Amino acid sequence: MNKKTVIREIDNLLGTYCDGCFIKRELNNKGGKTLAHRFCISGCTVGDQLQFLGKELSKVKTKN
Repeated sequence: MNKKTVIREIDNLLGTYCDGCFIKRELNNKGGKTLAHRFCISGCTVGDQLQFLGKELSKVKTKN
Protein backbone atom coordinates (compact mmCIF):
# COMPACT_ATOMS: atom_id res chain seq x y z
CA MET A 1 0.00 0.00 0.00
CA ASN A 2 1.15 3.50 -0.63
CA LYS A 3 0.80 6.43 1.74
CA LYS A 4 -2.12 8.09 -0.05
CA THR A 5 -4.13 4.87 -0.16
CA VAL A 6 -3.66 4.24 3.56
CA ILE A 7 -4.60 7.81 4.46
CA ARG A 8 -7.71 7.61 2.26
CA GLU A 9 -8.76 4.37 3.94
CA ILE A 10 -8.26 5.89 7.40
CA ASP A 11 -10.26 8.96 6.40
CA ASN A 12 -13.01 6.78 4.94
CA LEU A 13 -13.27 4.66 8.10
CA LEU A 14 -13.37 7.71 10.36
CA GLY A 15 -15.98 9.43 8.20
CA THR A 16 -18.16 6.37 7.76
CA TYR A 17 -18.10 4.81 11.22
CA CYS A 18 -16.60 7.15 13.81
CA ASP A 19 -18.25 10.50 13.04
CA GLY A 20 -21.54 10.39 14.90
CA CYS A 21 -20.85 7.03 16.58
CA PHE A 22 -23.60 6.47 19.15
CA ILE A 23 -21.45 4.31 21.45
CA LYS A 24 -18.60 6.80 21.47
CA ARG A 25 -20.99 9.68 22.17
CA GLU A 26 -22.70 7.84 25.05
CA LEU A 27 -19.42 6.74 26.64
CA ASN A 28 -18.11 10.28 26.31
CA ASN A 29 -21.19 11.62 28.09
CA LYS A 30 -21.13 9.00 30.86
CA GLY A 31 -17.45 8.49 31.50
CA GLY A 32 -15.56 11.17 29.64
CA LYS A 33 -13.22 11.23 26.70
CA THR A 34 -10.81 8.76 28.29
CA LEU A 35 -13.42 6.02 28.59
CA ALA A 36 -14.67 6.61 25.04
CA HIS A 37 -11.14 6.61 23.67
CA ARG A 38 -10.27 3.42 25.55
CA PHE A 39 -13.32 1.70 24.06
CA CYS A 40 -12.41 2.84 20.55
CA ILE A 41 -8.90 1.45 20.93
CA SER A 42 -9.62 -1.85 22.63
CA GLY A 43 -13.28 -2.73 22.09
CA CYS A 44 -14.23 -1.51 18.64
CA THR A 45 -13.59 -3.44 15.42
CA VAL A 46 -13.18 -0.16 13.53
CA GLY A 47 -10.53 0.84 16.08
CA ASP A 48 -8.71 -2.43 15.38
CA GLN A 49 -8.75 -1.67 11.66
CA LEU A 50 -7.50 1.88 12.30
CA GLN A 51 -4.63 0.51 14.37
CA PHE A 52 -3.71 -1.87 11.56
CA LEU A 53 -3.77 0.95 9.00
CA GLY A 54 -1.67 3.13 11.32
CA LYS A 55 0.96 0.40 11.49
CA GLU A 56 0.87 0.09 7.70
CA LEU A 57 1.28 3.85 7.40
CA SER A 58 4.33 3.78 9.65
CA LYS A 59 5.90 1.14 7.38
CA VAL A 60 5.50 3.28 4.25
CA LYS A 61 8.61 5.21 3.41
CA THR A 62 8.13 8.84 2.48
CA LYS A 63 9.76 10.35 -0.57
CA ASN A 64 12.64 12.73 0.06
